Amino acid sequence: MQAESILQHHSSVYSIVTEQILRQLESGVAPWHRPWTTEIPQNLVSRRAYRGINVFLLASNGYGSPYWLTYKQARERGGYVRKGEHGTRVVFWKIGTRETEDADGDTIERKSILLRYYTVFNAEQCDGIAVPDAVPVVNPIEECERIMRQMPNPPAMQQDGRAWYRPSTDTVGMPSRSAFNSAEEFYSTLFHELTHSTGHTKRVGRDGIEKLNTFGSEAYSKEELIAEMGAAMLCGVAGIERQTLSNSAAYLKSWIDVLKSDSHMVVSAASQAQKAADYIQGGAL
Repeated sequence: MQAESILQHHSSVYSIVTEQILRQLESGVAPWHRPWTTEIPQNLVSRRAYRGINVFLLASNGYGSPYWLTYKQARERGGYVRKGEHGTRVVFWKIGTRETEDADGDTIERKSILLRYYTVFNAEQCDGIAVPDAVPVVNPIEECERIMRQMPNPPAMQQDGRAWYRPSTDTVGMPSRSAFNSAEEFYSTLFHELTHSTGHTKRVGRDGIEKLNTFGSEAYSKEELIAEMGAAMLCGVAGIERQTLSNSAAYLKSWIDVLKSDSHMVVSAASQAQKAADYIQGGAL
């Protein structure tokens, strides 16, 4: 009886959130923005910004701190790299000279350019190291954590510079929690990707996930609607929808525009999003 009451409560929350989203879609909203930031990476000791391919190599890890340093630099600053952490390789060109002989046997100097690499760690992978402009602490929200713990057969998690779900490996990629502007935006983004993951055949199963679709196609757009509706519903259950709803509505509108403002698609997507949200909370299908 209690379980039935909980499901009824969640269903009413879903309806309220759906109505709010539809109202905001009708009134128009600001363009959706990515709720995490990635500053240009730089070495903590020299304060020099990394350049070229190194920017992509480091930023793609999704850490909130822009500061990086070598294992030796961490020890020299009185700290250490935590056990089990994996470093990231950065490359540099080592320019020097070498002596060779020409056809006449005379010694000449030639410039040598060699590509080298070394390993660095993000400040978030270290302890005991003081960093300027400390990364804001984004504390966990217990109700959101509870929802995540309830998900049966969850996908694998991987840190990355972007948020995504990859069906082929059943993996969710997420930036570091500290890379987000707030805890609410972190969980809203995570709920979006977890909703995508329910489309796998080992869970609810949806064509939009199992079959690869072209970006911007109707099937792709509908799957994005489902994922964001599911995220909004879970945010409603967790009580953080006030901080995340406007972003969700704006994001949904971008896909509604692709579907020529077909509001009926939102209602259809909401039904599938509810199944996804119920699954994530451990509910029977």
